[in-house]
Amino acid sequence: MKYFHLVWRNLLRRKFRTIFTIAVIFISFVLYAFLMTIRTAFSMGVDVAGVDRLAMMHKVSLIQPLPIAYLRDIEATPGVTAASHASWFGGTYQNTANAFAVMAIDPQSYVSLYPEIRVPPDQMKAWLADRQGALIGRDLANRYGWKIGDRIPIQATIWRPKQGNTWDFNISAIYDADATFDKTNFFFRYDYFDENRLNGQGLVGWYVIKVNDPPRAAEIARGLDAQFANSSAETKTSTEKAFLQGFVNQVGNISALVVAIVAAVLFTLFFLVTANTMAQSVRERTSELAVLKTLGFPDLTIVSIVLAETLLMAVIGGGLGIGIMWLLVSQGSFNNAFLPVFILRGRDVAIGVLLCVGLALLAGAVPAMTAMRLRIVDALRRN
Repeated sequence: MKYFHLVWRNLLRRKFRTIFTIAVIFISFVLYAFLMTIRTAFSMGVDVAGVDRLAMMHKVSLIQPLPIAYLRDIEATPGVTAASHASWFGGTYQNTANAFAVMAIDPQSYVSLYPEIRVPPDQMKAWLADRQGALIGRDLANRYGWKIGDRIPIQATIWRPKQGNTWDFNISAIYDADATFDKTNFFFRYDYFDENRLNGQGLVGWYVIKVNDPPRAAEIARGLDAQFANSSAETKTSTEKAFLQGFVNQVGNISALVVAIVAAVLFTLFFLVTANTMAQSVRERTSELAVLKTLGFPDLTIVSIVLAETLLMAVIGGGLGIGIMWLLVSQGSFNNAFLPVFILRGRDVAIGVLLCVGLALLAGAVPAMTAMRLRIVDALRRN
């Protein structure tokens, strides 16, 4: 802080260059924050998967259904404390652009497996009393302005009803959850689905299974699959995390792709531009640095001044970039995004700050060392 005024005046020497450099750093960390938010949106479901939950699907593929009759055998398996099932429905609202997760479930058993879901008791009671009732997430309700009692038509894309091509549902309940749980789901009752679909009666998409001893989850999974070996619908049971990761992997390794883009952005936009700016600044001030050395400024002070200039630009640009993105995300500015969970986690903010400081010090290291090694006689002779 002793030389802050000197550092600040040095930055103002070339105002436009400093402003443009800070702008580049700002854009770099806006992109960083946005991409980390995207990464979280794709991986959050995997990260919060229950350690005591298994998922059972058809051995061939998730799109192959399983018999509903398997439920009794699953519940009777040692180590299993509860089980339920879900079926992917697909469907769109009004047009194909309005697509979200629509699933047919058994209300009581499925909701009980997910303590993350919070449903008001009176709304849960209303849902159980209405075969056409639906339970929707708070974010989904906010997106379309739906409220309790609304009648919602969903166009069939996979499962057609016995009459027409539209399924009608009544909004019976709206659930809440913490920020890490998807609140854009549309759940409706399996009994209504099974009774009114054109074909596929008695089949479900997958099973969700709760075990009493998570360390034995793999052993219990093998036992479950052994029960249905050599049947017409063999199964593949895995942890819920592995099951959800399969969904994510359908669109590729998003996490690796995002990390690669972030690395390229920070290296080209931030590191190279900032390093070039500081190198130019040191070259322009060769005689001034020589005067400082003549006046008795030690080498460490010269290095510190140059690094402080780099760090100050990085803190201003990077701090504004991360801060603005955090405010936008936390205020729900992306509520209409297709991705359901859109948050900038504190861990990613902390990593961004460390990257900002670390890259700034690296970018300023070479110019700072050049300034430190500058010989007074050579510098004055050059000018």
